[in-house]
Amino acid sequence: MTVDPGTSAPVPLDAELQLAYDAYLAEEPELAPMSPALLPRIRAEVDAEVAALTDLSHGGRFIVAEPSVPGLDGAPEVPLLVCTPAGAPAARPALYFIHGGGFFCNDHRLGLDQLLETAERFGATLVSVGYRLAPEHPYPAQIDDAYAGLRWVAGHANALGIDPERIVVTGYSAGGGLGAALALTVRDKGGPRLLGQLLMSPMLDDRNDSASAMQMDAIEFWDRSYNGFGWSSLLGDLRGETEVPQYAAPARATDLTGLPPAFLDVGSAECLRDEVLAYAGRIWQAGGRAELHVWPGGIHAFDREVPEARISKAAVAARHDWLQRLLATD
Repeated sequence: MTVDPGTSAPVPLDAELQLAYDAYLAEEPELAPMSPALLPRIRAEVDAEVAALTDLSHGGRFIVAEPSVPGLDGAPEVPLLVCTPAGAPAARPALYFIHGGGFFCNDHRLGLDQLLETAERFGATLVSVGYRLAPEHPYPAQIDDAYAGLRWVAGHANALGIDPERIVVTGYSAGGGLGAALALTVRDKGGPRLLGQLLMSPMLDDRNDSASAMQMDAIEFWDRSYNGFGWSSLLGDLRGETEVPQYAAPARATDLTGLPPAFLDVGSAECLRDEVLAYAGRIWQAGGRAELHVWPGGIHAFDREVPEARISKAAVAARHDWLQRLLATD
């Protein structure tokens, strides 16, 4: 469904998020649309953040390893970051994390604080996968790398001290979309069983033309220009065409049966809202298990951008509650 953006007022932001957003705009009064010219600067900022990392163990709280594992079908090796809470028991669950960044930026060693706290809470190993970035490496490089990393983790479960039957894939934004694609891949092509899929504001639909995408365009950080640039980076001229594979854009899947239980959340004030709602609805229509949270006034990745906001704490608590029930019933 598409909508004329001129006929639909934007959704108001949560009050605490609005304050944070206004403060950001005071420093960056003009949010430029995403373009190839901005990509070097964005990547340079990511590189600077990676260079500033000094203690991946977070003061000894985690035992850290950084293996590079075989890629799929002769592809380059895939870097992983494996973080295990100190003193965690053996045969523990694993969170297999796929980072965001619109397929075109970010790094698997960044933005892990919230996930590490979750890993500590559940005595789980966090594995973060470093997939190749578009547009230099278009589809299927990203899902191939995520699949190769998952197969290695499951194949080395004993050495890693994890239970291969208790792996939960999780991801933000582009990583959430890749998590959904990985669940489809494992179902169709075989491989490690996934206990669940925790998908946070996932990018699922390359068409970028939903009602929410039009309604919230140019309203917040991740708008149609960024979203469209990400999909074009991944798919090139194939973006928007009927031949887009489901393992690139899970919204294109015609069969959502046989998938692991899913948790999906999204903000009501972000462009990805409607594609997430539609995907959850189609899982239910296929007889599957899905839990959906739409956070009122939430913008993209609000819990990372403004972690102290009440809405952010509620979102993290809801994910923890789902994980606790998932792990307890297995």
